[in-house]
Amino acid sequence: MARRRGMSARLKLTLSYAGFLMVAGVLLLAVVALFLLRYVPDGQIRTMGPFVPNRSDLVRAFVPPTIAALVFLLALGLVGGWFLSGRMLAPLTRLNEAARLAVEGSLSHRVDMPGAKDEFRDLADVFDTMLARLEAHVEEQRRFASNASHELRTPLAISQAMLEVAREDPERDVDVLIDRLQDVNARAITLTEALLLLARADRGTFSRERVELSLLAEDAVESLHPLADRRGVTLDIRGTTASVDGSPALLQQLIVNLVHNAIVHNIAVGGSVEVRTEMTQRGAVAVIENSGEVIPAHLLATLREPFQRGAGRFRSKDAAHAGAGLGLAIADGITRAHGGTLELEPRSGGGLIVTVRLPVE
Repeated sequence: MARRRGMSARLKLTLSYAGFLMVAGVLLLAVVALFLLRYVPDGQIRTMGPFVPNRSDLVRAFVPPTIAALVFLLALGLVGGWFLSGRMLAPLTRLNEAARLAVEGSLSHRVDMPGAKDEFRDLADVFDTMLARLEAHVEEQRRFASNASHELRTPLAISQAMLEVAREDPERDVDVLIDRLQDVNARAITLTEALLLLARADRGTFSRERVELSLLAEDAVESLHPLADRRGVTLDIRGTTASVDGSPALLQQLIVNLVHNAIVHNIAVGGSVEVRTEMTQRGAVAVIENSGEVIPAHLLATLREPFQRGAGRFRSKDAAHAGAGLGLAIADGITRAHGGTLELEPRSGGGLIVTVRLPVE
């Protein structure tokens, strides 16, 4: 919105300082005049000694230096007020410059204001923290959008290639083409739903209610049991009740994603997945432990990132269970949206241990 340019804050403060100083000076001189001159009679004063000035004489002698003093106070107020207001508003100038750079897209700039702690320094520190979070969020969204566009482009390109090949092949098998297109389409739908779920978790726009993690774990294990049977993976669930406040749908997806990841990481027949829930003094805890290949330390640190896949991850031909590299990213986003933490550590002998810690209010 366009606004008319008004007086600057520095000019307003300068005029305020000068005005206050003038008012204080006038009041002081008025008090002196009233309390002293009222005791001096007006008219000729008869004395036997030297000449004694009356009230009129004192007024004539008092007015010129009074005017000169007020002019001096006005000049002092303007000059001193301009200097003092500039010193006081200097932090706002730095904040304004940082805000202008942020509007232009430079989120890496920081105010980094020196000096003792006061209101301006507190504001600058909060502003720097906001810029840091904005920079991290924008960078995360930029990286995520780049990866997402690449992943979503792949199934579309595959579909287009299959259609072009089928168009040039007079002996094409329509049923096979339909099956393949259905698989690719199912993968694209799964990926899109995962992206929407991750965005929803990052925004934190959901209602909260009391949720029992142990029941969610049981439901997740039961729903994924057929997948584990086909892979030859043993599922085991144990633990105690663990109640938290959160979104039932998101927390259910959290457990399902972690158990699903644990199953598909077991590339060899005879693997195992163990799910445990418990309640501690700090909150509810869910642990999903799976066997599998040894995960290098440098790869472990990247598994939370979108579209990152673990070493030796099973690449399913079943589109319903094909991995998009979003399982741990979604789980981490849901956990952070609930104020919790998601910890990853390598399992002795190979595999992964994922620990979800959710606070209880």
